[in-house]
Amino acid sequence: MRPELTRATELLRQNDAAAVNEALGLLQNTVFAFSMKVCGHAEDAEDTAQEVFVRSLPHLAKISEPKALAVWLYKVARNRCWRMRRKGSYAPEQMLSLSELTPDETELSQLLRDPNPNAEALLSSAQQNERLQEMVLTLPPAYRMVLVLHDMEDLDTEQIAQVLGISQGTVRVRLHRARLYLRKILAAEKRKQAQSAAQPGLTVQEARGGRKGRTSGPRALASGGCKEVFANLSEYMDGRIAAEECEQIREHIEGCRPCVAFLSDLRRAIDRCRSVESPCSPETNQALRELLTQEYLRMVDQREGSARSSVA
Repeated sequence: MRPELTRATELLRQNDAAAVNEALGLLQNTVFAFSMKVCGHAEDAEDTAQEVFVRSLPHLAKISEPKALAVWLYKVARNRCWRMRRKGSYAPEQMLSLSELTPDETELSQLLRDPNPNAEALLSSAQQNERLQEMVLTLPPAYRMVLVLHDMEDLDTEQIAQVLGISQGTVRVRLHRARLYLRKILAAEKRKQAQSAAQPGLTVQEARGGRKGRTSGPRALASGGCKEVFANLSEYMDGRIAAEECEQIREHIEGCRPCVAFLSDLRRAIDRCRSVESPCSPETNQALRELLTQEYLRMVDQREGSARSSVA
């Protein structure tokens, strides 16, 4: 969860005009950044932040826990983004097939030629972030929403399930496939950028030392070696696999250079997501924030006055 939400919750409890104004600014930036990653349009993001501001005001004084605030805020912002989505700004609804997202022998061989490609280093950070956001927008909406909430907004599986109204298992499935999709298109772009400098390298079979994959052990490795490992990598990296199965996957990866190269490539894609920010200008909706600050303090005073009257 973004630290701004924890800070905003603390500021709102102070019931001071300056503190409340700062808290609203943090919430505004959070909603704007989320909307930019999901919608891709600054105008839509500003409109979403403004509407969420107005709608959230009566509820903010009632929410004292940062996690509860995060779930409520993202749920309202998500619904607003869905209503405001522009034609062409959302990828079509579709299912991402795991078999299409995992690399074949050719792609693994390409990864082994350069296990630490740095073609993107030729671009500025701003250019990298802009290009990554363009790629995220090509994800089907259901998968994109989970990726943004988990890897960009830092919500956990339980919170995302509450925001989207789906099971935690569905969240994990969508997250893994979204990550694999993003890694795949990032890898394709890096290959294009580095094509002129490509050097021949090991084949997959040479890197494995002739190994065909494990034929025993837990279900994850029982029937397919690398392919089965790829299907469980998000669960493995996020620490959601039973100890015995986790150990078997770790042993397989340590002894398989193609898996090491693929895991490193996937981690780079996830790290890229986590580094992206889309802050709004501090001046955006400043006048509205000041008005809402006064209204928030008025509602707090009114609520506390009613509470005192009830006790009396």
